[in-house]
Parts: sequence; structure tokens; C-alpha cells
Amino acid sequence: MGVFLIVVGSFFAWRMWLSYEKAQTTREWLQVPCRILSSRLVSERPTPHSDPAHRVEVRYEYEVSGVKHSSTRIRQVASAPTLHLDDARQRQQEYPTGSAQVCWVNPAAPDEAVLQHGSRAALYSIWFPLLFVLGGFGMLRGALRRHAAQTNLL
Repeated sequence: MGVFLIVVGSFFAWRMWLSYEKAQTTREWLQVPCRILSSRLVSERPTPHSDPAHRVEVRYEYEVSGVKHSSTRIRQVASAPTLHLDDARQRQQEYPTGSAQVCWVNPAAPDEAVLQHGSRAALYSIWFPLLFVLGGFGMLRGALRRHAAQTNLL
């Protein structure tokens, strides 16, 4: 059981670390002014009997080294649609058509840009799966001590 906890806890801690690294990456990109070309709210039903899900579609352009580029990404990881129309409208209002914004551009691949950095919350929560790793090591240590004590008695 201890080994299982170590493996599972390590896997989830590793996934959280990767999520943090991905969010951290855009913070090292170039900050570039951009202009919102279009901003619209899209509503669709994932299934015929479900409530409509709402998402924001944004298109913006920016310039890097004299070359114009465009993108549609708000974040590196696409946000899931929401069932709450008010939340989607509020998100859309952050990026009105024609507005001047700031985007972050990957210097190694200028076609890659985002309007928002990802959340670094995974780093602040990584302690939780690490508790399972620590608990697994504690279980192994206890089992090895019991085994050693039993071996010495014989």
C-alpha cells in the first residue's frame, strides 16, 4: 500500500508541477500591444437536451519585428464553456471589439500568443499529493522496521 501511495502521489504531484510550468512559461514571453478584431459570445448545446454552454471567441492582432500576426487564444489551455450566461458575458466584456489590449507572445514562435497567463494555483496545491508520498514512505518505513524486528527475534 505504501508503494501505491508513493506512485500515485508522485504522479499527481508531477502533473501539478507540469501545470505550474506551463502557466509560468507565458510570464517569460514578450509583452506586446494588440488590438481586438472581434469578440463574440457563442452558445451551443453539447447534446440536444442539455442546457446551452457559452464561450467567448476572440480574435486579435499584434506585431512582432514588423510582422503582423493574429491569434484566437485567451489562455494557453482553452477555458471550458460555462452554463452561466452572465459569466460568459462578463468575460466577453473584458475584450471588446476594437479595444487595445496587451498580449504575451512566444519569442521562439511569434504565431503563438495569449491574452492571459494561466493560473499558478497548481504549485500552491502541490503539497496535497506530496502528503500521500510522505505517508507512503512512512508506511514503508514502518513495515521495514517491523520486518527487521521480527527477523531479529528469530
